[in-house]
Amino acid sequence: MRYHLAMKIGELARHSGVSTKAIRYYEDIGVLPQPRRETNGYRRYDDVAIERIAFIRDAQATGLSLVEIQVILELRDEGESTCGHVIQSLEMHLEDLDRQVEDLHRTKGRLEEIISRARKLDPTECRDPNRCQTISPNPLLVGAGK
Repeated sequence: MRYHLAMKIGELARHSGVSTKAIRYYEDIGVLPQPRRETNGYRRYDDVAIERIAFIRDAQATGLSLVEIQVILELRDEGESTCGHVIQSLEMHLEDLDRQVEDLHRTKGRLEEIISRARKLDPTECRDPNRCQTISPNPLLVGAGK
């Protein structure tokens, strides 16, 4: 690793692959510590900031929120082990993802049914100004065998 001991925010953005706006936001919410400042007010960062941003990006890629990432970083900064906490968070995200997949499968099934029904409809019979018979059939006609 090449060492960058006194990077300005633009350099950090280039080395870490995130925007300067994101870096300032990370500082504002506390996932990235406030950097030291020069007498002219310029922020100065070191390689630790690059590594921390890399961790933040990797953690976000797993589905963790910035709030969850902040908790992990705070535990780590306090010298605590974070593995158990991370595993629990990732398991919760996996369960949530499984629920979303189930919902998507149900939605896919409904769409397939609607498309199948819609292919059998005659567009000239659609005279209801308040609904499209493809998406929302007239309930009076559905019960009548249409």
